[in-house]
Amino acid sequence: MVAALLMFVALAVFQLGLTLYVRNTLIASASEGARYGARADAGPGDASSRTVELITTALNPSYAADVSAAQRVTSGGVRVVEVTVSAPFPILGVIGPSGAMSVSGRAFSEQQVIGTGP
Repeated sequence: MVAALLMFVALAVFQLGLTLYVRNTLIASASEGARYGARADAGPGDASSRTVELITTALNPSYAADVSAAQRVTSGGVRVVEVTVSAPFPILGVIGPSGAMSVSGRAFSEQQVIGTGP
């Protein structure tokens, strides 16, 4: 009985560690993709492709199935590039239902509009 309980706790800790690893890898990839797409000579398409490249290098390619990038203007008038990744939540190892985890990364765009002032 004690061995079964110990095995359950060990598997639960392993699963938590794997989930945190996948989440942190997705966040790091989205952030790096946003920084790549925020350069003056790049755009949201470049950010998306860089994010997919980073995810497929570190994880299973199924985690890079739903990557989107967009350039937005914040309420303060600052342009940012935002990359959003929706990926499966790893429930049993690296297998899981699709679209359960959504993370994003943002970076200030180098293409800021400079106002003339009041």
